[in-house]
Amino acid sequence: MLEICVNQGAGLQRMARQAAPRVMALASHGNQQGELPLLWSLCATLDSFGYPVAVLDATTFESASNPGLAQLLADAAWHADERAAPLSWSVIPAALGLQQLCARDAGPGLPVAALGGLFDNFGVLLIYARADILTRLLPDSGIAPLLTVSELKTSALSAYQALKQLLLNARLRPTIAVWAGEPGSDLPLTSRSPINNLQECAMTFLDYRPDALAVRAPQPGHDSSDDMHRLALRLLEQAMPLQRHAFGGSP
Repeated sequence: MLEICVNQGAGLQRMARQAAPRVMALASHGNQQGELPLLWSLCATLDSFGYPVAVLDATTFESASNPGLAQLLADAAWHADERAAPLSWSVIPAALGLQQLCARDAGPGLPVAALGGLFDNFGVLLIYARADILTRLLPDSGIAPLLTVSELKTSALSAYQALKQLLLNARLRPTIAVWAGEPGSDLPLTSRSPINNLQECAMTFLDYRPDALAVRAPQPGHDSSDDMHRLALRLLEQAMPLQRHAFGGSP
């Protein structure tokens, strides 16, 4: 488990983060009621750790009036001044750009490796996309994509479908989180809660029991909770360094 501390290597660790942003993933499965609050809280927590975050949002399409990853892939110098500016976290439309990466022949590397050099000013690159996109971007990467489960009746089913895709098609073992929307509220972790139903289905049909974490919303006036701290540290531990290279040509 990673620890937050000040030590003699802190300066070197910060340099390493800047040189090699870490890639994380949050799987979208139609449960934005639980996904978006967790995503924003995770970004705030990572920023409090000293990791500026770039969110590649595959649920939003790029356009002339709302440019994003597709424009960066077409012209790496696009908005170079803005990319060089110090940012805490930024959300970048990425539906078209990530589809383009999935369609490329990445050779021996992962498709996501083509992003090396585009986000050097960030400590974390967080990809928010459907499971079928993540399976093509990150197969066998060792990343543990985050899956959220809410109390909605359809949430456990759609999360199971995403988990099945990630596990069978890309050998990715997700981390499951249940989000409690109100500070101090009781977490739905009873034996018949959606998250337990999901674990039982995964064991029965996939012979796999995913880890599950309960995450409470932060108290008023706080950016994150202790639960979110633990989740963010776990995801950092499992993140994949994105090697920096000059963008352009074949990835």
